[in-house]
Amino acid sequence: MTAIRVLALFTLRESLRRRVFAVVAILTVVFLALYGLGLWRLYAELDRNELDGTGVEISIVAGATVLGLAMFATLFLGTVLAVFLTLGAVRGDAERGLLQPLLVRPVSRRDLLLGRYVAAAGVCALYVAGVFLAAAVLTWAIGGWWPDHVIGPTLGLMLGVAIIAALSLAGSVFLSATANGIAVFMVFGAGLVAGLLGQIGEALSSGTLQDVSTAASWLLPFEGLYQAGLSGLTADTIGFTRFAIDLGPFGGAESAGPGLWLWAVVYLGLVGAWALRGFARRDL
Repeated sequence: MTAIRVLALFTLRESLRRRVFAVVAILTVVFLALYGLGLWRLYAELDRNELDGTGVEISIVAGATVLGLAMFATLFLGTVLAVFLTLGAVRGDAERGLLQPLLVRPVSRRDLLLGRYVAAAGVCALYVAGVFLAAAVLTWAIGGWWPDHVIGPTLGLMLGVAIIAALSLAGSVFLSATANGIAVFMVFGAGLVAGLLGQIGEALSSGTLQDVSTAASWLLPFEGLYQAGLSGLTADTIGFTRFAIDLGPFGGAESAGPGLWLWAVVYLGLVGAWALRGFARRDL
């Protein structure tokens, strides 16, 4: 455990030296500033207690929609951070001659991977939790709306970005830094497209599209966790307001049962085992 902790701290110091956190911090400040400005302009145009002709509470629909968009942006920024922290963790460092001096006793390849993963996943999980909660507080402060559930969506984002970090770290065992970064972003995009197909399939009553989306949620659990988080934002909303939300861009989001959460943890372990197996066989 001592070696893993030391390697995790080494990874964080290296990221500070490379100004990874500085880049992400700038992107985060810009995002939250734009989000707050957008909220202020949106609610300036709305009567917070206004009902439209069908009895829909417009302020709730607006708050749920913009916070759902913020949730997507948070997951994307967390993915960017995860990729920056892990894309060249193994093969990239090996090609630069930085890895070989570390792999001496008592530091094992297992400890090296675990140390880098603990640092990357821990930072990314705390990051997405902080950004999402900041967006929720902004939505409440400016628009007066608070999501029905906040803990579930936050934990879903944290576990989802931890899975992405694991995939990126595993990819660094087999791919160059550039190829790994491209691959992870393509996997991330594929998951989001699959979720969109599920929403389209529900709107069109297409069982095929819904089956494709369900399969993708299990093959790429971060997508299922993200969809479950979206669903949790308005899980207790009822009536015509619920109907209006279901017609919006996040209406197809589905809650995750215990099975998906359990599978996400198992999936994380499988990716870790795959990475450790590949690293053990790799000639540095």
